Amino acid sequence: MAKKELDADVIVVGAGNAACSAAMAARDSGARVIMLEAAPKEERGGNSTYTAGALRLVYTGPDDVKTLVDLSDAEIEARDFGTYTEEQYFEDMYRMTRYRTDPELCDILVKNSTPAWQWWRKHGVKFQTSEGRQAFKVDGKFKFWGGLCVETWGGGHGLIDTEHEICAKNGVDIRYETAGHALITDDDGNVIGVKARKKGKITDLSCGAVVLACGGFESNAEMRCRYMGPGWELAKVRGTRFNTGGGINMALAIGAIPHGHWSSGHAVAWDFNAPPFGDLTVGDNFQKHSYPLGIMVNATGKRFVDEGFDFRNYTYAKYGHVVKDQPDMMAWQIFDKKVLHMLRGEYRIKRMTKVSADTLEGLVEKLEGVDAKACLAELKAYNAAVMTDVPFNPAIKDGRGTNGLAVAKSNWANVLDTPPYEAYQVGCGLTFTFGGLKISSGCEVEHTDGHSIPGLYAAGELVGGLFYHNYPGGTGLTSGAVFGKIAGEGAGGYALGQGQRKA
Repeated sequence: MAKKELDADVIVVGAGNAACSAAMAARDSGARVIMLEAAPKEERGGNSTYTAGALRLVYTGPDDVKTLVDLSDAEIEARDFGTYTEEQYFEDMYRMTRYRTDPELCDILVKNSTPAWQWWRKHGVKFQTSEGRQAFKVDGKFKFWGGLCVETWGGGHGLIDTEHEICAKNGVDIRYETAGHALITDDDGNVIGVKARKKGKITDLSCGAVVLACGGFESNAEMRCRYMGPGWELAKVRGTRFNTGGGINMALAIGAIPHGHWSSGHAVAWDFNAPPFGDLTVGDNFQKHSYPLGIMVNATGKRFVDEGFDFRNYTYAKYGHVVKDQPDMMAWQIFDKKVLHMLRGEYRIKRMTKVSADTLEGLVEKLEGVDAKACLAELKAYNAAVMTDVPFNPAIKDGRGTNGLAVAKSNWANVLDTPPYEAYQVGCGLTFTFGGLKISSGCEVEHTDGHSIPGLYAAGELVGGLFYHNYPGGTGLTSGAVFGKIAGEGAGGYALGQGQRKA
């Protein structure tokens, strides 16, 4: 086929944050770009649309934050940002993945975490500080905790709307309801196009390079059960219904290396009666992440996890697994009046499974599916074990724990003694899967025979090797921006280097 007949220099499969980052970086290089989005326009953006927009990035103080957010002197004075250094980021990544994270990819992620978002800001993405979800007021100042202080304006939905507007304004051809179906290769194994499917019709699109950035396999019940194990087919999916593993399977079909933790994923406590997939009218608010301020009990009435082991940023992505493994795959989170004003905003929406009572005896009778007698005994044992002599401070790991319990609570323990009491029923909500494709430092997809597949790049949640067992909150969007940008730059350079026509 003559080069002038190519449909694009670069085709990006997917349309979330990683895909938009790849598309925009490829455009910056001068490449003509088509972006394929399986969803209709109103559901565009993959899982990125469903996120709350938190970003984990390196900063050493207000000056670094100001490279993303415009802040007055008075606003800076009212905030204690602390620091989140490269060393802290590395420590969190290694500690939480049990030292399995790919060191080369981790190094790229951490060192590019702030520059990637600074690049997007130059293109027009807006940011804000995260007082609402990542700070508590201490001595009159907002004190940020857990390594997060910045989020995208308007959350994930706002980020995707802005990124799509920027891409379209810069000439990216975005094609909705058009999914990648298969990769096209030549006789030498070079990727030269994509078979795209729209409303059942398959069309061949030719190009100089392809970037796969269309998510993991969390929305595919068969793949969840096959790779993650029995029971996972019953889990709810927090985000898009379109992440069915298509990009991963397209690459595996031409010899890509499967890589990473295929039997695990990012899974959280999620409203027990939420729909099977995410609902954009609710967004991320089916999550229930204030459990460090209370306790959780299962159907037997027993506590089963240390709710205060660490800040929720470091436990929420694995505690969904723990809830999933409880009897009937559910639990109840319990709080009393002392902390109700501190619960995150998702505890105040209309669509949630909630009960309340003025006594613990009355509350346990309302916990559907729970052994009420055993639960009341558990609550009384917990109350008696709280270290009330240690001051409560939600902005630090305060050491206010319990004594003598089979399942300890390490921090933020409070006696449940002040009505009204509230309880929220949660199940498991799967966000994304950790298994995926092996990539090089340049985001080239690697082949089982030991070389990179010419013309094929990948970024986002379908990349394996970054996350194992657990995940530091806010890393997903940053990973998408960092590796999406690198993949787009690589794909654009490769395609144009092959002699493709510039825009």
